[in-house]
Amino acid sequence: MRAAEQQHIRVAMALCGRALQKRLASSRNILTPTAVCQKRQISEDPSPKYKASVQTVGHVLYTQEHFALKDSLRKIIDQEINPYVDKWEDEGQFPAHKIFKILGSAGFLGVNKPVEYGGLGLDFSFNVAVAEELGNINCGGIPMAIGVQSDMATPALARFGSAELKKEFLLPSIMGDKVACLGVSEIGAGSDVASIKTKAVRKGDEFIINGGKMWTTNGAQADWMCLLANTSDGPPHKNKSLICLPMDLPGIQIARKIDKLGMRSSDTVEVFFDDVRVPCKNVIGQEGMGFTYQMLQFQEERLWGVANILTTMENVVQATINYTRQRKIFQQPVLYHQVVHFRLAELQTEIELLRALLYHCIALYIKGNDVTKLASMAKLKAGRLARELGDSCLQYWGGMGFTGDVLVSRFYRDSRLMSIGAGADEVMLSIICKYMDTLPKK
Repeated sequence: MRAAEQQHIRVAMALCGRALQKRLASSRNILTPTAVCQKRQISEDPSPKYKASVQTVGHVLYTQEHFALKDSLRKIIDQEINPYVDKWEDEGQFPAHKIFKILGSAGFLGVNKPVEYGGLGLDFSFNVAVAEELGNINCGGIPMAIGVQSDMATPALARFGSAELKKEFLLPSIMGDKVACLGVSEIGAGSDVASIKTKAVRKGDEFIINGGKMWTTNGAQADWMCLLANTSDGPPHKNKSLICLPMDLPGIQIARKIDKLGMRSSDTVEVFFDDVRVPCKNVIGQEGMGFTYQMLQFQEERLWGVANILTTMENVVQATINYTRQRKIFQQPVLYHQVVHFRLAELQTEIELLRALLYHCIALYIKGNDVTKLASMAKLKAGRLARELGDSCLQYWGGMGFTGDVLVSRFYRDSRLMSIGAGADEVMLSIICKYMDTLPKK
């Protein structure tokens, strides 16, 4: 079977559900790209922007399969997520197990993960397409939590983990049966990952873990954690390991649920470890390589975050256009004032420039290139543009923008994390300078 035909079938699996996988796998010519697009289902009343998004002619990165996958996900967002977002934002938590099971059953939690562990086996450009579509969720917290599951806590496990670990942790995470979280940041060690203090001391065939983690997304509902801990007293870049840690082990305590400025529907916790025992076989890959694995994991996380916020920024601009067109001041719509429509044009231009950088980066990445510098540039620009865009658009909403009832105010709160999480702006600048060879010599 040709590679292209295999790809068509894998995408069809995501569209039709896992119940049809055996039947799809047994057929050679079930769904051509045209057939996939004919079978797609979208919301009853899609916006003009969304209709336009399915046009694949001349797209620099996406094929019809990418857009078919996006269409299928959009239906889930419209039916299973967006109707409940306001409620989950008020409650400070969304039902992760329920939503992840829906997404996992449709194939969206393992798009580029191995087929033998429930994934679709596609390249990372499909993850980016999914991340973009998740930007249509009417808040930032739920997409972030999904991204932790699919592109932050599991890439290292999929790439370097043993078959036993993949079966125990990766497979159920891809299927949506287990919720994952990532344990890296600590008090005093956020962007400076090398400075973490959590220790895992070997005793026989077990590690005994002591320490704590901060800002743990999904932590209140997680079944397991991808934990970064010091497993030796060696150099800080070579003494760390990633460990698959079940969250129901004795000695693990959820200290508190953190009240955040934004991302309110995503639970974020502080976790303590007190003599937690875990088998040494739970180390992902080679002991002592955890820092390197996590840096690789960060690249996909940062690219995923850029793709996700692009769609939300577009939606905020469009919502602002719609609102300012009907809101009048000085006998004419706010939109008709030159300062307003010129500013919105500038912001849309910035969005398109960032998208071009992202797609260029992804095209290089899926061919095996090192995109650390470009990914850092994209992440830096996304964080800064999100702040600029949120502030500008909120201003045009006037008093309504200062309420909690509109998308722009929620975006204003949620998007501030983009310049902090997964490496602060200043860390991105340091990485870029390192590649430019402009850092001061020590």
